[in-house]
Amino acid sequence: MLSRREVLKVSAGAALAAAPALWRQALAAAPVLRPDLPAGLGAVAVLDALPGKRPLLKLSYRPPNYETPVSYLDALITPNDAFFVRYHLAGLPEPAELEKWRLRLGGPGAEGTREVTLDQLKTEFEPVELTALCQCSGNRRGLASPHVAGVQWGDGAMGNARWKGARLKDVLARLGIKKEAVEVVMSGADGPVLEQTPKFVKSLPLWKAMDGNALIAYEMNGEKLPYYNGYPARIVVPGWTGTYWMKHITELQLVTVPLDNFWMRVAYRIPQGKFAQVERFTDQETDQSMPITEIVVNSLITAPGNGQTLPAGQPLEIRGLAWDGGYGITGVEVSSDGGASWGPATLGEDAGRFSVRRWSLTLPAPKPGIYVILAKATNRLGESQPNEAIANPAGYHNNPVQRAAVTLT
Repeated sequence: MLSRREVLKVSAGAALAAAPALWRQALAAAPVLRPDLPAGLGAVAVLDALPGKRPLLKLSYRPPNYETPVSYLDALITPNDAFFVRYHLAGLPEPAELEKWRLRLGGPGAEGTREVTLDQLKTEFEPVELTALCQCSGNRRGLASPHVAGVQWGDGAMGNARWKGARLKDVLARLGIKKEAVEVVMSGADGPVLEQTPKFVKSLPLWKAMDGNALIAYEMNGEKLPYYNGYPARIVVPGWTGTYWMKHITELQLVTVPLDNFWMRVAYRIPQGKFAQVERFTDQETDQSMPITEIVVNSLITAPGNGQTLPAGQPLEIRGLAWDGGYGITGVEVSSDGGASWGPATLGEDAGRFSVRRWSLTLPAPKPGIYVILAKATNRLGESQPNEAIANPAGYHNNPVQRAAVTLT
């Protein structure tokens, strides 16, 4: 039986051999699997390419859950073929079925019913484009301590893209909204394999659906949505975690009472009072828990890679990303000595409040040794990353100060 290291070596080698030169360079630049993920994850976390995708870290195949290696996240915009893949259910829609796509609209909170074609969505509603981070609620769950159940994501269940589509509020307004409506219930084309598995159906509070930022997107980075990222249309909820970004959207129902199903009442919830959430889904809250909503302030060190060995005596550029739920990053502090001293990083392009922000800091000519690099982001609300991840049952909002160790020789 191959060891974890051998499995990774063989799988990565096969993927690298089949990949174009630029991909090989990126994949070889740093370790693709974090060394602090749970023991045994290496048996499944192998480099594998879905149709239309470059090699990604496969965490499961049915349903497909593929993570983006950190080396692909170094740019402001994550390429479509490098974007992570997240599904809850293994019953994916057939491509031929999606070519006949219709969006069904209605519900007890609507003035009527309607169907919208893709062509109508593109031509009858004002097109809007914005840059926003899509991040799985469980990003970095695999780093939770103590260990928690679920897909054992590392850092790459996230991607930043330019999304184009129609405003959700415009489509709902065209339908007609009754004053009794409280939520928008969203259903997609993917479904369960077993009858007893609950279909993935989510809801948004009506005020969030109508804030002007939520989209029914049909383009991603100037191209049609990739199949594995929601073709032909998906919901985009900038600033909120990916659980609300329904892929292959097929139905929107305006309802007059809060949705009561597994995906709202049991899944994707956090303990009351654990995290500071400005935008709350109060209709779905209980005394003990609340739905996860906003993305919390966070950062990622994209270079150098954790565990890399590099030559000493020449400039060492430290790079990364910072983001939050849309309030805006005001600064990133970086330490190269494990937190003994800190310095401000230079912030890169501001692509909009829902986008990641690149940052960098260069050490002029560091001497040989082991350097423990830390990064901490702060947003306009004055919120900063905590020193330790805040424990919760599902490992959500994993956002501690980031750490990467590099050896210079």
